[in-house]
Amino acid sequence: MEFVKVHDPYPDLRVNIGSLELQNPVMTASGTFGYAREFEDLVNLHRLGGIIVKGISLEPRAGNPPQRIVETPCGMLNAIGLQNVGAERFIAEKMIYLKGIGVPVVVNVLGDTIEEYRKLTERLRGVEGIAALEVNISCPNVKKGGVAFGTVPSMAAAVTEAVKEAADVPVMVKLSPNVSDIIEMAKAVEDGGADSISLVNTLIGMAIDLDRRKPVLANVIGGLSGPAIKPVALRMVYQAASAVKIPVIGIGGIERAEDALEFILAGATAVQIGTANFINPRVSEEVVDGIGDYVKANNLASIRDLIGALEV
Repeated sequence: MEFVKVHDPYPDLRVNIGSLELQNPVMTASGTFGYAREFEDLVNLHRLGGIIVKGISLEPRAGNPPQRIVETPCGMLNAIGLQNVGAERFIAEKMIYLKGIGVPVVVNVLGDTIEEYRKLTERLRGVEGIAALEVNISCPNVKKGGVAFGTVPSMAAAVTEAVKEAADVPVMVKLSPNVSDIIEMAKAVEDGGADSISLVNTLIGMAIDLDRRKPVLANVIGGLSGPAIKPVALRMVYQAASAVKIPVIGIGGIERAEDALEFILAGATAVQIGTANFINPRVSEEVVDGIGDYVKANNLASIRDLIGALEV
């Protein structure tokens, strides 16, 4: 799609993720921004590129027992367990507010079986205000012994195909970093019909209470996020963006505009900010400002000139 030129003093930060147009490349990551209303008094939601809401399943989920979060050096571990209100309450209670924000709302979807992903996607068809779906394939496949969909290329492709067939909006697939070959996974979901990919989800980790000689998390293991995973995320975004033709959205340890710009140089069309929202609720808006300042300071025609411009 061609963009009409934007004149100073407003830098041109617009990007396209397939058919989805964003006013800037800064989105909020699922599970770190609630359903957006929680942040309305802390950040100007209208200035964001997009909002990705907390993951939704077909039926409500209570999540894991506490302790579910622990701070770690340069990050945090979480084992929330995909707690959410379920599809019906989400549509009836949450979308009323979300559709009025005025920025694209992306719904993160999850399931235990391919059929559950399909049914959830069908339920979300035609719901006003949903701009796209993000498919969480880090969930365990209960019909395959609990192996995560996102660790086996054929299963990842199958979930992607099921959601894509049932969806009436663009489909973004969120990749797990807990794999031996991220390129293979990226290509698998691209072949499955994904319109874009986002990466990375959390790395698997754990924390131990030395005094009690027990795991800190009740679930024993959890997902590591924050600045600690940024180098891994950058590498995987660079590899994936070099291997697929669909847009890539970078996630992992973004706290400043400089972090976001590094992901864009590595090939990301847009970024998601996650853990940093807990530390600084205004971080996403500040990153938008910082990216704009960089575009102006470097006399770029638009932020799109920087996508994949890394010199290797």
